[in-house]
Amino acid sequence: MKIWLSELRHSVAAVLSLAVISCGIYPAAVWILAQGLFPAKANGSLVMRSGAILGSRLIGQGFAESKYFHPRPSAAGQGYDASSSGGRNLGPTSKKLVDAVRQCIADYRAENNLSPDTIVPADAVTASASGLDPHISLKNALLQTPRVARVRGLDEKAVRKLVETYTEGRDLGILGEPRVNVLMLNLALDGTLK
Repeated sequence: MKIWLSELRHSVAAVLSLAVISCGIYPAAVWILAQGLFPAKANGSLVMRSGAILGSRLIGQGFAESKYFHPRPSAAGQGYDASSSGGRNLGPTSKKLVDAVRQCIADYRAENNLSPDTIVPADAVTASASGLDPHISLKNALLQTPRVARVRGLDEKAVRKLVETYTEGRDLGILGEPRVNVLMLNLALDGTLK
């Protein structure tokens, strides 16, 4: 009995010590380091103007009006709902997925006044795994450029230049493809970013 109580005391002490370290000291240390070294990233990479939050560079949001570049479709909740992040989980043989993608392709071509043989980028008609991707491919942005320029009454070359300005390169120079952050591009179009 004496050994059992001693072991129990040691076990409780170990659990309490680990709880204090892993639930208190470690999170506090990480928070302090993050706030000190890169506070903008640690707080969600928020885009703010005059004290108002306009969005996050890391989480996609919906833009439906013709005057804006449109993001990837979202399968997160009712669309771009960060609390319901996730994909559709439909496989490549799913008739529902095939029909949805076909409809998205037709809608994309019609909205952007594209010919029936124009190849539509995959990111224009399929959701990302999280449903919250803030980026679109450069090809997707360039196909939307004439529509945005026409609706806004802007010179297409000027809009194309904005797309180039907000194009991010490959990570580490080799990973991924060039991409455009939709929120930052749309805010620049609205003149919100200075």
